[in-house]
Amino acid sequence: MTRTFRRDDATAGSTEAESTGLETLLIGIDAGCLPVFERLFEADRIPTIERLCTEGVTAPLESQIPPWTPSAWPSIYTGVNPGKHGVVGFVSYDGYDWHVTSNDDVREHPLWTLLDRHGRSSVVVNAPVTHPPDEFDGAVIPGFLGPEDPPCHPAGLLDDVRDAIGEYRVYPSYTRDDDSLSDDAKIEEYRSLVRMRGRAFRYLVDEYDPDFGFVQFQKTDTVFHEFSGEQRHVDRVYETTDEQIGAILEACDPDRVFLVSDHGMGRYEGYEFRVNEYLRDMGYLETTTGGKGMPSWTPMRRRLREGETVDTWEPGTVARAASIAARFGITARRIRAALERVGLADVAIEYAPGGVSRTANEQVDFAESAAYVRARTELGVRINLEGRDPNGVVPQSEYEELREELIRALQAIETPDGEPFFETVAPREQYFHGDEIEETVDIVTIPADFEHMLSEQLADGDYFGPAEPWNHKLDGIFVAAGEGIDESTSLERAHLFDVAPTIMAAMGVPYSDRMDGSVVPVVDSVGSATYPAYADRDDESRPVTDEAVTDRLADLGYMN
Repeated sequence: MTRTFRRDDATAGSTEAESTGLETLLIGIDAGCLPVFERLFEADRIPTIERLCTEGVTAPLESQIPPWTPSAWPSIYTGVNPGKHGVVGFVSYDGYDWHVTSNDDVREHPLWTLLDRHGRSSVVVNAPVTHPPDEFDGAVIPGFLGPEDPPCHPAGLLDDVRDAIGEYRVYPSYTRDDDSLSDDAKIEEYRSLVRMRGRAFRYLVDEYDPDFGFVQFQKTDTVFHEFSGEQRHVDRVYETTDEQIGAILEACDPDRVFLVSDHGMGRYEGYEFRVNEYLRDMGYLETTTGGKGMPSWTPMRRRLREGETVDTWEPGTVARAASIAARFGITARRIRAALERVGLADVAIEYAPGGVSRTANEQVDFAESAAYVRARTELGVRINLEGRDPNGVVPQSEYEELREELIRALQAIETPDGEPFFETVAPREQYFHGDEIEETVDIVTIPADFEHMLSEQLADGDYFGPAEPWNHKLDGIFVAAGEGIDESTSLERAHLFDVAPTIMAAMGVPYSDRMDGSVVPVVDSVGSATYPAYADRDDESRPVTDEAVTDRLADLGYMN
């Protein structure tokens, strides 16, 4: 059955764009899930999304481990697990040093380059971790984790888009800690960004007449993190997203539509567990007061705003002085305690140089530790292995024994209420496989029911604190509707890795035999094929990564 997806006359507006006949449309709603949607359905806030869910095949979409934006979206558009594509978190590592994750770290072909091999063109707008862009028949404006003015494909595309639709930005015009704007003003900025995505996508589809289109909306996730899931703010962001989806359906007239998310979102009723503090007390982790420690966006942000190009951070003069003082017991924590006693703590916080407290206090010493957590969003523990890591202290012969020892210890962790903190503590091989598996953690640690959170921070022997009120859940959303979709299919659930092979099958082309997912039985499979390995691509033809990335992880609250 052929269906065109148009808005109701009441919402169509005064003008109606000509149909482009887009063959397949993929809509990405970060953090979208049925529990979030259903409340909005009842309030009639998102009628277009509700119609797609009602008329099409809808099911939970099980995310991967870890279920966070920078790793999960590459899994969606490559169809492979992080052990193959190589992206685990917001930053990627070269030994103990790190850089902001980019498309250069994704070691597998995305949908659009595979479709290009079959003569199919694509338009991609705002997809995470697509900077610097691939070269293919079509157009791409990179999204989250790229710079504010990302190089696009083809060159000069962003200028063309801005000339055509007006302002286009990747990020909000304010930083997360900016108190000069009201919450309502910040939400209006979110809505403006959502509108920019829709306008840019419609313009590019009209210009390039692609076979495949992918537009992603990120603020549907960020609104929960920054505004603690406050209902009125969530409603406004999702309403605007729904309006833009409606406008895209009307203007682009796709034959079929897939709507997916990278994970779900929900309330957290549990605790935050500071794993590195526990590992230190158990004797596995060493600390330092003079190194870079964990990635910190506070000093990076300052340098980037001053026009410098950086991809890492070395302590400056003031920070180094603070670290020297810390060796004599004069830490930021002690200073704060003293100032609190005389009522001056707020003054000190306001004027203290960013990054000083992190340098002056104890940090994880990656090189000297046997095991540590690099970042909470990686959901796991890394072992400092000899022969793999630059200064590995754990001999290869002791790796398995140490890993089993750590697994048993972590499995025994209980919350302050006496309940198991972890649902799963397991070797990485249960979740990852592929040529890039060494980029992943050695031990996967999954909090029970995703009601708890991990933290990489140290806290003077204090293991537990309150969890963030809203955070990621494992089940996202999968919706398929339109031409060639068997809408009579009873689908209990699908998996993140299934999205790419299913889209390729829907478009009548074989998916890659390296993909870990399978074709969701809403379409007929045309089988798999062997495509050239990623390593066979001419990497020298790719643009050089622009390292001038702002503090956008702080904007989401994932890192300090």
